[in-house]
Amino acid sequence: MARSLNKVLLIGYLGKDPEVKYTEKGDAYCKFSLATTETYRNSEGKDIDRTEWHYVTVWRKLAEICGQYLKKGSRIYMEGRIRTYIDPKDDTKKYTGIEMTELLMLDSKKELSSGSTETAPGRIKDESSSNDDLPF
Repeated sequence: MARSLNKVLLIGYLGKDPEVKYTEKGDAYCKFSLATTETYRNSEGKDIDRTEWHYVTVWRKLAEICGQYLKKGSRIYMEGRIRTYIDPKDDTKKYTGIEMTELLMLDSKKELSSGSTETAPGRIKDESSSNDDLPF
């Protein structure tokens, strides 16, 4: 049995276009923000929306797929884990975010393709789950 669990499940909308970059070793990565909104009723009976912003990092082939198919406003289901990113220059905490390991695009094929004849893949899992070669 696992001694602990670090798993995040989110459904939300991208706050900006993912931008794919590459490490010095040639590994693809991209970052984007994801908005999730919950609605609750306050004491006066008024519905209130509360939006949380999540900062997502994606690696390797999954990063390239995100760069190809996702854009600002895309609706996705994602799985991942919470990560604290460290600045390697001075070993200080940089920020806490989510490392995506699985993706399911929830937009219609028409919205995803935006004129392209390609069809977006379904649920995609990062098969390279080893973090041994990541630069942090």
